[in-house]
Amino acid sequence: MPLSKEKKKAYFEKLDVFLNKYSRLFIVSADHVGSNQLAKIRISLRGKADILFGKNTMMRRGFKIFLSNNPGHPFGQVLSHITGNIGFVFANGDLAEVRDLLTGHVVPAPARVGLFAPVDVIVPPGPTGCDPGQTAFFQALNIATKIVKGQIEIVSEINLLKKGEVVEPGHAALLQKLNILPFSYGLKVEIVYENGSMFAPEILDLSEADVAAKFVRGISAFSAFSLGAGYPTLASIRYSVASGFSKVLALSLATDVACKQSQVYFDYLADPSKFAALAASSSGAGASSGGAAAAAAKVEEEPEPEEVDMGAGDLFGGGGGGDY
Repeated sequence: MPLSKEKKKAYFEKLDVFLNKYSRLFIVSADHVGSNQLAKIRISLRGKADILFGKNTMMRRGFKIFLSNNPGHPFGQVLSHITGNIGFVFANGDLAEVRDLLTGHVVPAPARVGLFAPVDVIVPPGPTGCDPGQTAFFQALNIATKIVKGQIEIVSEINLLKKGEVVEPGHAALLQKLNILPFSYGLKVEIVYENGSMFAPEILDLSEADVAAKFVRGISAFSAFSLGAGYPTLASIRYSVASGFSKVLALSLATDVACKQSQVYFDYLADPSKFAALAASSSGAGASSGGAAAAAAKVEEEPEPEEVDMGAGDLFGGGGGGDY
């Protein structure tokens, strides 16, 4: 029965209020969701979100009225997604929390003939509770059984249905006989809208650490590409400068020609002990002054190595070499 003009007007006014009040929404599918289940979901979302369902034609009409009063509004992206048995969940708070409340209301359901299996259905091995007189039923389904303690027992695990397959009468009868409710139904979030952006609900599971890690990996890949292509960018310039400095330093050390940037390396090669003392003083800032003084005294007490007279002969022992 079609809605009256008054009810249609009230529906459009309600949708307009939600579109002006909220900047975020879920597009949810409601296949096989009953009115009682939907009422419980509404109760759980009080104060956090508002749910609105309706015919697709009315929802499109309501959005078009809103867009005519607000031309260019990003809510226009939602229009192309109003297909199938869907509804809207409007919210301004934490979307992940609202999503968890939505998906938390799931009701187990039997496998009805003609439905597409939303998940794989596996029948476990073990007793069925059926008497031996029903063996022919299992034989017709090519299910291996045995009689144990006066009842039929399934021998091995059965992959009865795969996701997307149609439920046949034999499947439904077997699951009903075994009292198995393989499916569960509830509101399923299809698309998320937030401040002009639309994305998959899986994005809500990403933490700040995940986003930062993905950003760092992207920057690293872009830097590697820039370096490989020989094209300097803000992401790669620091590595280009570091690579260039290492080459200049290598050339400076190889030719024994010091420059301002390489002088510290020449100083280190000339007297490493000077830098060792500096490192010890900075790393041992929390150590006792007595320990530092003892270490300094120990260094002073160490005798300098004596020079070895190599003689005037050849380095490889030729012609009157000295003692080693």
